[in-house]
Amino acid sequence: SQEFENIRVRDEEIVELVKLKGRKKIVPIDIKGGVENREGKVNLLLQAYISCAQIDSFTLVSDTNYVSQSAGRILRSLFELSLRNGWPELADLTLLYCKAVDRRLWPSQHPLRQLSTIVPQEILNKLEQRSLTVERLEEMDEAEIGRAMTNQRMGNTVKRALSYLPYFELTASVQPITRTIIRLSLRIRAAFTWSDKQHGVSEPMWVWVEDSDGQRIVHSEHYLFQKKMMEEEQTLIFTIPVSDHTSSQYYVQFISDRWLGCDYTTSFALSESILPGEEAPHTDLLPLRPLPVEAVGREEYEQLLRRKFTHFNPVQTQAFHTLYRTDHNVLLGAPTGSGKTVAAELSMFRVFSVRPDTKVVYIAPLKALVRERVEDWGKKLAPALGKKLVQLTGDFTPDIRALNAADIIIATPEKWDGISRSWRQRSYVRKVSLIILDEIHLLGADRGPILEVLVSRMRFIAANSGYPIRFVGLSTALANAHDIADWLGVTESGLFNFRPSVRPVPIEVHIQGFPGKHYCPRMASMNKPAYASIVTHSPSKPVLVFVSSRRQTRLTAMDLMQLCEQDGAGSRFLRMSSEELAPLLDSVRDTSLQHTLAYGIGLHHAGLIDSDKELVERLFVEGKIQILVSTSTLAWGVNFPAHLVVVKGTEYYDGKTKRYVDYPITDVLQMMGRAGRPQFDNLGKAVILVQDAKKSFYRKFLYEPFPVESSLMHCLHDHINAEIATGSIKKKRDALDYITWTYFFRRLLKNPAYYNLDEASDASVLAYLTDLVDDTLSELEEAGCILVDDDEEKVGGDGREMDGREVEVQATPLGRIASFYYLQYKTVGVFHEELKKATTFEDLLAVLAEAAEFDELPVRHNEDKLNATLASTCRYSVDANSFDSPHVKANLLLQAHLSRLDLPVADYVTDTKSVLDQTVRVVQAMIDICADKGKHYLATLAILLQQCIAQRRWHDDDTLMMIPSIGEEGAKKLRQAGIVGVGHFLALPDSERAEVARRAGVKVAEKEVQRYPLAMLRASVKGVTITANRNGEVSVKAGEEIQIHIGIERRGPGAKAPARHLSSVPAFTPGLAKSKDEGWYVLAADEKEGEVKALKRLTAGTEAKTGLSFLAPTSPCRQHITILLMSDCYVGLDQQLSLRIHVQP
Repeated sequence: SQEFENIRVRDEEIVELVKLKGRKKIVPIDIKGGVENREGKVNLLLQAYISCAQIDSFTLVSDTNYVSQSAGRILRSLFELSLRNGWPELADLTLLYCKAVDRRLWPSQHPLRQLSTIVPQEILNKLEQRSLTVERLEEMDEAEIGRAMTNQRMGNTVKRALSYLPYFELTASVQPITRTIIRLSLRIRAAFTWSDKQHGVSEPMWVWVEDSDGQRIVHSEHYLFQKKMMEEEQTLIFTIPVSDHTSSQYYVQFISDRWLGCDYTTSFALSESILPGEEAPHTDLLPLRPLPVEAVGREEYEQLLRRKFTHFNPVQTQAFHTLYRTDHNVLLGAPTGSGKTVAAELSMFRVFSVRPDTKVVYIAPLKALVRERVEDWGKKLAPALGKKLVQLTGDFTPDIRALNAADIIIATPEKWDGISRSWRQRSYVRKVSLIILDEIHLLGADRGPILEVLVSRMRFIAANSGYPIRFVGLSTALANAHDIADWLGVTESGLFNFRPSVRPVPIEVHIQGFPGKHYCPRMASMNKPAYASIVTHSPSKPVLVFVSSRRQTRLTAMDLMQLCEQDGAGSRFLRMSSEELAPLLDSVRDTSLQHTLAYGIGLHHAGLIDSDKELVERLFVEGKIQILVSTSTLAWGVNFPAHLVVVKGTEYYDGKTKRYVDYPITDVLQMMGRAGRPQFDNLGKAVILVQDAKKSFYRKFLYEPFPVESSLMHCLHDHINAEIATGSIKKKRDALDYITWTYFFRRLLKNPAYYNLDEASDASVLAYLTDLVDDTLSELEEAGCILVDDDEEKVGGDGREMDGREVEVQATPLGRIASFYYLQYKTVGVFHEELKKATTFEDLLAVLAEAAEFDELPVRHNEDKLNATLASTCRYSVDANSFDSPHVKANLLLQAHLSRLDLPVADYVTDTKSVLDQTVRVVQAMIDICADKGKHYLATLAILLQQCIAQRRWHDDDTLMMIPSIGEEGAKKLRQAGIVGVGHFLALPDSERAEVARRAGVKVAEKEVQRYPLAMLRASVKGVTITANRNGEVSVKAGEEIQIHIGIERRGPGAKAPARHLSSVPAFTPGLAKSKDEGWYVLAADEKEGEVKALKRLTAGTEAKTGLSFLAPTSPCRQHITILLMSDCYVGLDQQLSLRIHVQP
């Protein structure tokens, strides 16, 4: 190596060099050519360094230090070079000697020498003399080791040292995606003792997959195994290309980067997997003459279409007849930018013309897509055609009257799934005649199972209810379109699956690779090439730059600005005057965005407030700024085509696995699809910047779409539970039939190995599905969601008992609560167990944070440190060992919310919003579970928790502080003036309330007071009226049903606002991001027993009536029943009535 060209062999060193060479323990590898030359000297000094030899000559000591330092770097570079070129033997060898140099230990020496601070030198020598390998020592007990060492005490020492060697158990499983691509899952379980002194905070490992001949590495990556991963099995998943030879054997190497002797291997054979068959070809684009918009034959439709174009494009022309002239189901697969939205509109026009009294449902898997459709159709299509449109997402939930009156419903999958579960009771669901499924290729993504279930349910409704429903699926080009078509009920006449190359604007793709195993430095190295790509390919046209995180949007934009300044063209991306820009910058809230906009560069991510987002979007669309740096989610959201798209990095940080993982290919294609504007460009350009090891993968598979697989199997429990709760599944056989309606069932038959099925025979499939249903029902039963009438000894594989009677299943209250509130079965299972132990507000908050709905809360890179800092300011302590847990983060965010603390970063504001979005229904479910258990104290405490979250107040805060202008000091003064709480204060006449506040020296804004209501509670039982001033007493017979008639009248300051005809009133909830209506809980409880007898939740306008009923005890006694009215959003407005019941025989 040229690094050693300055090494000289001096005459005075020859004697010592020759002496060292003659000692085989120091120089075990023969040096050819002697030590009189530079190469021989370097070789000897490196061996002497590894052997920890004592060197006398000062110059040799100096040269040894230089050689050892340089050798470590050179060996590392050779190792990286071997990995990059896919040479397994050389990679293995170079990594081995990297560790040898670092550890100063020969690979042939005993691995326990790496723990010489624990095991004495004498014992290490004996281990080597007696050839006691690590494997043999593992099999021996302490006494046997002690006898072998002739030192009984050393048995324990050696065993302890052995436990520190990083030992892992590996299991590899294969899921074929296509005949040349597999998904490999490597399950890793640690089987050693972690010591901070020996292992630090993490153990770096190398993973690579090599072919059977050991000639080629097909995949490699660096993996950090952290201390917190010790407790649970870890799973690594990667997609790798393989040769189409079913006999191929592959080996997975899992090798420590630091420890010698800690190399582990497992293997898998493709011959053990059933590879999927070849997929059907794509639809050819026919050379048809473009149809004019007049082909629709209706003036109102023509006017809508003519605003966009005069002729349909080739894709729309080819599908026009099927979409507009027939009622056939359609699956349209075409690249982004092919005009699929117009195809959806044509199918809607067909419904409006033929079945005008029915409804259209448009389902998009992302809220951004829903917003885009609402914005477009709500302003143009619906008003022009006289149609009513409603939005149905987590942010907007219209009432039943609006849904009944709507002609077009635009929804997310979760919302429509929740609504369609009760289709028998909801007439507007049965009035649906067209369902448009946008981006249906996302079936395989995280939210795919929900889309799959709701489509399967709607098809079931259409097949069994006599209400025909047309399905129109829109997608990018699909590899297995026939499977999705079969599932949607699409025939050959309705299937259009065009090639990815069929785009109105062709796209030119450039892929550039970048070295480096660490994410952040690699991203930084991409900024200059990204800037060069913009200057080269799109110096004056719009550019979209996609990055993986909000932080990367800021860092990328800052670097682009700096590069502009270096070029002496600071405003090259800005297309407006400073006079026009100045007021816009003043209106921007985000400081980073303010800075970047001045250079013509916009930022777009979920952390921006809506006004900032809208401003950036408008400026980019109008061409006032040339560059928009955005997180990848924008690719699925608003349609902002650009001339050039730069995908800066194809990885993102996955909070679940705590590592960087690759985007799905569909996401990369979606980002690329934004390149090329049909109105302005003849050619779009995309630049993909990737890690160099992945360059060949993307070059090969970017235009070879993967088949869409189902992920329903992993979350089947919640959907089976929902169908049992609604009565659609009553027997085990019903559950088996239910699965046959799903997309999962179709792919199971086509690609059985992907779903871990060995063969696709009828018997094997039946056995597989039976086991799947059995496991699902068993786990639901274990969680308390269902009851199964199942005697294992009597049940056959088809779901029938041996005597011919079918196995029946029925929902429990927990199962119905999970279905009604759209919760995961794990959540109600956790609540069912943990609420048994909960006694305080702190306990309830901790149980709430354990809900499975918070599993997806992102814990980003280094956020565990932010969580630790936040925990130090929070009221209640959390597990200090789990600051990287999403549940601990949810707990901290809720505490910070109640304490009104400033959050450490802007991301936490967005995260808090997502936590609160989930919290409302999760707490409501908790209240119902407490009531179902009959726990009066816990039920009222859970309602108090809901009130506190809505008002951002703690349970022991003065209730007067709910009124914002009063504050803590004002509350103290009002207390001193004789006010006992907010209910007392609001009940005062306006003039008296103002006078009390004036005398107390507290300024109270009357407009704030007007927000709050007072609800007057009254009840009657057997003709006896009960009010706040009058207790009730009745006599009933043992076991008789007691019916309490409840009346609620909304009074107080806030009652002036609503008209009497209103059935609901918007609530003032400063603690919630979404608006909600005022709601009230009415419950009856036995004070002595602490038992809830009945509970109801209702939405009251100016007045409401309801009833509670429960059974009297079966033996004579006296009962004291408390009737309690509690708001679901206001603190301190609770009311209580008292009823005494004399139970007679």
